Amino acid sequence: MRKANDKSLKEAIEQMMQVYKIKRKFDETGIIAHWPDLVGKSVANRTKELFIRDKKLFLRIESSVIKNELMMMRAQIIEKINVEANMALIEEIIFL
Repeated sequence: MRKANDKSLKEAIEQMMQVYKIKRKFDETGIIAHWPDLVGKSVANRTKELFIRDKKLFLRIESSVIKNELMMMRAQIIEKINVEANMALIEEIIFL
C-alpha cells in the first residue's frame, strides 16, 4: 500500500534536480549528446565544437557549406531542440 508522501523514482529524481538547480544543465548535456540525432550524422561529424551557455548554442563547423545551410535553418534547429527538451532551452545559435 502506498503512503500519501510516496513518490515514484522519476518524480524523486526530478524534484532532486530542481532542488539542486541542475535540471537545466542536465537538459543541456542531453541535447549535446543527441546532436547527431537532431541534425544528422553528416553535420554532426563536421561539428568541431558544441556547447550551450546562457540559452545560446555555440557551434564551430568545419564546412562552410554546412555552416551556411545551418545559418539559414536556425529557427528550425532552435525549435527542434526546444521540442526535444520540452522547454525553451535555446534562444539563439552562434557560429564560431
